[in-house]
Amino acid sequence: MSPYALSIIMSSLATGTMLTLASNHWFMAWMGLELNTLAIIPLMTKTHHPRATEAATKYFLMQALASAMILFSSTMNAWFMGEWEITSMSHPISTTILTIGLAMKLGIAPFHMWLPDVLQGLNLLTCLILSTWQKIAPMILMIQIYPQLNTNLLIVMAILSTTIGGWGGLNQTQLRKIMAYSSIAHLGWMTLVLCFMPSLTLLNLTIYLMMTTVMFLMFMNTMSTTINKMAMSWLKNPVMAASMMIVLMSLGGLPPTTGFMPKWLIIQEMTKQNLIAITTIIALSSLLSLFFYLRMSYSISLTTSPNISNTFSIWRQNNKNQMFMSMMIILSTLMLPITPTLINILN
Repeated sequence: MSPYALSIIMSSLATGTMLTLASNHWFMAWMGLELNTLAIIPLMTKTHHPRATEAATKYFLMQALASAMILFSSTMNAWFMGEWEITSMSHPISTTILTIGLAMKLGIAPFHMWLPDVLQGLNLLTCLILSTWQKIAPMILMIQIYPQLNTNLLIVMAILSTTIGGWGGLNQTQLRKIMAYSSIAHLGWMTLVLCFMPSLTLLNLTIYLMMTTVMFLMFMNTMSTTINKMAMSWLKNPVMAASMMIVLMSLGGLPPTTGFMPKWLIIQEMTKQNLIAITTIIALSSLLSLFFYLRMSYSISLTTSPNISNTFSIWRQNNKNQMFMSMMIILSTLMLPITPTLINILN
């Protein structure tokens, strides 16, 4: 792809998200979401492969349907209530349609079926953008309108997301599909606490973006797309493999890593709301996700490929972006001690 075309596409991605974040009018927010969708499709089809074309087609159709629902719900709200402002979405039918549209954009269950197939057909860099940057604008819109959202609908979607996200990743060997189901499970945690404490949703989103960014950068650094290739990463880059194992533990939410912090705070908040049964279901369903994270860690640390002589070590090379990656690894694993400070900020 031409550098000029790439620069236009990346700037369009940034502009679309910033336009949505800065807008106060539903039509401007919808324009930002559309700009995001149209800008990432050339990145998807950059590799001329049938899987990439299939992924781009599925993504375009799902995003077009979701955008139509968002525009229809905002128009309906303006028709009945006379308001186009984002925070004035008060008509119940419009709010329900809008919630479903944003859930389709994010890939929240039961509107998640497109996400694993789309990620599997893309290269790792496009997967990184789709799993991180493309989640920001729809999630911020949901945080902005949280007082008007249907709590029961969000709780049902959260339980489905954490369960399907854990269950779907159990028998996967492709890392991109595993990260897709990981994204669905994390979105379930964010959706669960959205109506009760949106600042926790924002914290969870920030930590999820950091951990997912680090994982995809490590996959690109070690050229891993399957669990078998990831098992070879210890021979190629021992430091990166050890860091990958720790970040996987953080994604699973094991203490004392950073990933434990949002789960801990969300369970605490849900317990304060006397939703003990729902909290128990969500906590147990996260064990399913933890299983495949542990399986990936096992593949990295406790298995050795038989063809060691044919494997060359590259861990002293490829030092590009090592400083950025090291900082992101530290943030993704060692932020738990500042939890009391974050609690004071959130409250």
